[in-house]
Amino acid sequence: MAEIEAKRGSEKIFLGVDPGTSVMGYGLISVNRREMKLLQYGVIHLSKYTNHELKLKKIFERLISLIDDYSPDEMALEAPFYGKNIQSMLKLGRAQGVAMAAALSREIAITEYAPKKVKQSVTGNGNASKEQVAQMLKKLLRFQEEPKLLDATDALAVAVCHHFQQGNPQSSTKSWKAFINENPGRIKS
Repeated sequence: MAEIEAKRGSEKIFLGVDPGTSVMGYGLISVNRREMKLLQYGVIHLSKYTNHELKLKKIFERLISLIDDYSPDEMALEAPFYGKNIQSMLKLGRAQGVAMAAALSREIAITEYAPKKVKQSVTGNGNASKEQVAQMLKKLLRFQEEPKLLDATDALAVAVCHHFQQGNPQSSTKSWKAFINENPGRIKS
């Protein structure tokens, strides 16, 4: 692990996950001196498995594979939002728990973000559509291909949101007064 860290220098890799029980999205970005680069994104198709336990096993195996291949420094997950169907929420919670277990088994830090926080962070609008989020990601990460399933770009958005929350003055400063106090050398008389 120390060898990988020495090669990467100041680069950090973030894995974003959009939990699901039919389709689970994932996205990986690398950040080096605030420059973001797309590494990989896609989905884990789970609807072909009729057994919920088998779906959970597939989530774990695929995420472990991604973690072992890319050695992310941190994982960010989209927190499930409250729905009307309690059974769906329980299944989604299990899927999220398995994703967390995969990261924890490799000692990777985990952070959760509410869906509105992710959309706000990426597009500036907490009520943005999935399509608007995907279009903004295409600009931010400079890729052309249209994803077939927006679960992949949703997961990518979680990774980008996590990067934006890592000490970025626009996202961590709560007021101009706080900004001035934190950055006295940037004020001109």
